[in-house]
Amino acid sequence: MITRCLDLKHQSKREEQPVLRTLSPHFSVCFSTSDMHSQKTPRNGLSCKMVLQAVGKVLRKSKTKPNGKKAPTEEKKHYLEPEYTKVRLMDFGLKDLVSLPTKEIDLNEWLASNTTTFFNLINLQYSTISEFCTGETCQAMTACNTIYYWYDERGKKTKCTAPQYVDFVMSFVQKVVTDDEIFPTKYGKEFPNSFETLIKKICRYLFHVLAHIYWAHFKESVALELQGHLNTLYAHFIVFIREFNLVDSKETCIMDDLSEVLCTPLPPHTHNHVTER
Repeated sequence: MITRCLDLKHQSKREEQPVLRTLSPHFSVCFSTSDMHSQKTPRNGLSCKMVLQAVGKVLRKSKTKPNGKKAPTEEKKHYLEPEYTKVRLMDFGLKDLVSLPTKEIDLNEWLASNTTTFFNLINLQYSTISEFCTGETCQAMTACNTIYYWYDERGKKTKCTAPQYVDFVMSFVQKVVTDDEIFPTKYGKEFPNSFETLIKKICRYLFHVLAHIYWAHFKESVALELQGHLNTLYAHFIVFIREFNLVDSKETCIMDDLSEVLCTPLPPHTHNHVTER
């Protein structure tokens, strides 16, 4: 923020009481009482009219970026348009699909099974638009004006392109879900104490991938007539992570508008026009 104060007080023998008027939250001008009633040129050679013109110019620029360019308008979220949100593969209670069926089924087994399934489905969904997601078209891993950075095993923060980020995610998840020490497949073998933490980390990464597909590649998904698959997968995933509190709401809030629409059942007699390919 730039705050400037222009002293326009005339030199005179009598004391003058300055009057402060704030013209904007970022710009204020100090006038003296005599300047408000006089158009005489002050000692710095600037008339009151000239100063006001300068102030007006600054105020006009305050509506733009510091470089004088207009701030870009927020990109329209095409994925929120009703003609797209109503397209789904199925429309019934997704909560029934994600809830733990019986007490006899181990919670960790249920989380492991569902997480592995979501990993495969989201990886497949991304592969349909991967040719459009390049280092040139997606120079950063973005979603709703949010940039995601990759943190390696040492905690080093790295800004990378979207395809690089997705590759890191899929490689990491593939390594974890195929590790028998973390995702045990043999009967009687226990899950590690860090299992829930890893599940949450995986789900957070997978959410980033889904958010990026909507934000940067939804048009391509529509062109491929895959928006119904994407909508159903997203809604299913959101209901799952909410059911078991796997991803912080602060992380997913950038897509809350879409989540609320897709997680709400369609009204009666609404037809889902999905073309199978």
